Parts: sequence; structure tokens; C-alpha cells
Amino acid sequence: MEKTPNFIAMEHISRYLTQEIKLSSYEDKLFKSDLMFDDHMLVWFISGETKIIQADRTFYFKTGDIFLIPRNQLATVINYPKDGQPHKTVVMHLSIERLKKFYEHIDTRGTPPPEQQIYRFSNHPLLASCLASLIPYFDVSGEFPESLAQLKITEAISILRTIDPKVDSVLAHFDAPGKIDLIGFMQRNFMFNMSLEKLGYLSGRSLSTFNRDFKKLFNTTPQKWLTDKRLELAYYHLSEKKLKPTEVYLEVGFEDLSHFSFSFKKKYGVSPTQLLVTR
Repeated sequence: MEKTPNFIAMEHISRYLTQEIKLSSYEDKLFKSDLMFDDHMLVWFISGETKIIQADRTFYFKTGDIFLIPRNQLATVINYPKDGQPHKTVVMHLSIERLKKFYEHIDTRGTPPPEQQIYRFSNHPLLASCLASLIPYFDVSGEFPESLAQLKITEAISILRTIDPKVDSVLAHFDAPGKIDLIGFMQRNFMFNMSLEKLGYLSGRSLSTFNRDFKKLFNTTPQKWLTDKRLELAYYHLSEKKLKPTEVYLEVGFEDLSHFSFSFKKKYGVSPTQLLVTR
């Protein structure tokens, strides 16, 4: 998983049954990270709230919600405690290796191409029951049996397919990303703080090919172009939407408020706060 975290007075505790099943908890204010998962992630909310920002949409999840984040999707994730309760979730990784075994004898020919979206299952009783049944195991000492982990993950996949047969298009798709239009890809995803290697991978390119194609198409370096685009988006949010700098800097791809303010003033001649006052 590619992950660029930004901790804000937050204690993060993860308790693992296996590398594929964990109980995750954030105890204080909020946690923000830019993510791209190598596995599909099935998440059940016990408490707290999450805001997930993708290139073309924003999702909000709260206590009781269940959702599936497909692999190889860029997203900004902001986790919040709520009503005095920590942000707590049960997370199940659906790995390619596990899914290949599951689909080994299932005919998925004719399955449409995967849709690049997050799948929401609300508080579906079958999925909720499956994931809630894991909770007692987190308090049991000793190693969690691999055979039992396999049964629980298989159960979850089977329930997903029962609820929404279209999910096969995502779970049974094992190919790496193909080469795509770089201009369109960068215009949609510049606000996500990913390494250039990952951006290259998602656009179907090696790092060297990504840098070469980028220079040819944009006539500048990726780093400079990304900073300029993020600052332009921040200027729009501040001047047109009247948002505060603290509401803007994380969502446009900066990890530190002071660095954002410095870069903004260097480009526009005024600080983000001064811009709000003068408009």
C-alpha cells in the first residue's frame, strides 16, 4: 500500500488477527493520509466518521457503514473520532493471491471491466454479522489460525457476490494498470500525494517513461507542475468558496500548514489568510 500519512495529535492503534484482518483505532482528533491500496479493502465502521476524497467525488462514512475500496485507486482519507468515541473499524484485506484462489473454479468470462468506484453496502446484515463475528477474536491470546482466517475471508467474498454480483468485475480483475492518457490522468489526480513511481505505475508507465512523457507533454518537471496545480486549486477554494486555510491545505495535497502558507505566498504574493481578508 502506498501511504502518505499526516498525523494531527492522533494515536493510532492497530490490532492484527492476521496481516489480512485488523481492528484499527484512532483515539484523538483526526488522521489524514493519501492512499493507494495494493489490496481491495473491506471496511466496517464501529464508531467515528471518515471522509474519502477521490478525483471526481467525495464519500462520507459513519458508524455501521460498510464499504469496499478497490485496489489501485488514489484517495485522500480523513478519519475523525465522533461523539467522544474513537474512530474504530474492522478492516479486511482481500489480496490478489486470496482472490485468485477463490475464483480459480468460477467462470467470470463476460464480466464487464471494473468500475473505478467505492462500493457502499450501508449496514447490510449479512456483512455486518460476518465482520462483527471477528471482534471477540481480537481479545484472544495466541496466534489466530490461518484456516479460520481463510474461512472468514471466503465468507466475506461470498456475501459480497451475493449482495452485488457486479462486484466480480472488481474482485476477479487481476491485471496491472494499462498505459493511459497521461494528461487526463494527472489533471484528475494531482491533489494526491503519491510517489512518482506510483503515479507512473497507475498510468501504465515505468518511472523513466513517466518522467520522459511528462516532460514532453507538460514542458516542466512533475514536482513543479504538481505544486503549481495544488496551489491553483487552493486559491480557488480560498477566493471563491471562502474556505479557511485549515480546511484547504490537506485536501489539495499539502501535508503541513506552514509549508502550504509559505508556498502560497511565494506564488501569489499574499498568504492564504491575507487573501481571505482582502476579498
